[in-house]
Amino acid sequence: MKLKRHTTEVFSMSFLDCICCGFGAMILILVLTETGQPVVLEKVRTDMHGQVAKLQAELYEIRGETDVFNRDLKGRIEQLSAERSKLARLQGDLSTVKGQYNVSQKESEVQNAEEGQLVAAYQKLTSEMERLLKSGYRRPKNEAIGGIPVDSEYVIFVVDTSGSMQENHWETARKMMDEILDIYPRVKGIQVMDDEGAYMFDGYRGQWIADTPARRKAIMDRFKTWTSFSNSNPVEGLLAAVRTFWAPDKKVSIYYFGDDFPGESIQAVVDQIDRANHGETGERRVRIHAIGFPMPPRTAQFGNVRYSALMRIVCERNGGTFVGLTD
Repeated sequence: MKLKRHTTEVFSMSFLDCICCGFGAMILILVLTETGQPVVLEKVRTDMHGQVAKLQAELYEIRGETDVFNRDLKGRIEQLSAERSKLARLQGDLSTVKGQYNVSQKESEVQNAEEGQLVAAYQKLTSEMERLLKSGYRRPKNEAIGGIPVDSEYVIFVVDTSGSMQENHWETARKMMDEILDIYPRVKGIQVMDDEGAYMFDGYRGQWIADTPARRKAIMDRFKTWTSFSNSNPVEGLLAAVRTFWAPDKKVSIYYFGDDFPGESIQAVVDQIDRANHGETGERRVRIHAIGFPMPPRTAQFGNVRYSALMRIVCERNGGTFVGLTD
């Protein structure tokens, strides 16, 4: 039996159907791809705008913080400059203090030598006093005691009430006042003032306090707690005492207690007191004595030295005696 051969056609309908389906699928893919792309781009643009806005906000914040830091840095630089200036002034003050300390050390050496001489003189004086007492010697009533004339009938104490006196010498000053009153067994009047001319007992302003044991005790008791403003300048208190209590028929002595003179001119104070305490014919109106209290060791001695120089001159020109304490 003879078989028939079938001829195969390449471009048949089936082939064309497949080709068309493939092209259709590709077109569909392209259509879908082109349609989705603008949405993605728009989203990317939106995200980029948000990031830019965020970065700009951060930039503004950083700039604001930078301004704050710059202002703070400028303030710190100015503060540093001020501190450096202060340090330079303090270094200058330190140099001055060192110079004063060196001077004080030299003065202290001189003072120690003088103290040694005073101790030797005191021992010699004590021996002489014992000898005189054994021989029955008695001091005349109006003779000077320790170089201080005690012929006055009225006594005024003018006391420097400054901080240095209160802190370093107050109890000693009270004892000195008590000892001075002891060498005046009886006077006609007493008064106590500060170096500004204010009164210990304001009720006795411009008046004499009667000399009685009770009044003396009241003065000593009040002295313990007495406080008053002071500028450590003796001129106000001395002038007030002379002008208020001088009288032609009274013998008056003033005792000034102090340790410092910060005033500018010693001569100006001397001249003021001279004018107030001397009459037209040059006679002295009241005696002026002074007690000098020493400054503590290792403290500035300049004001204390000036006080001693001032009161030596004042006492010499006004019939009085200056006593400088060493302890």
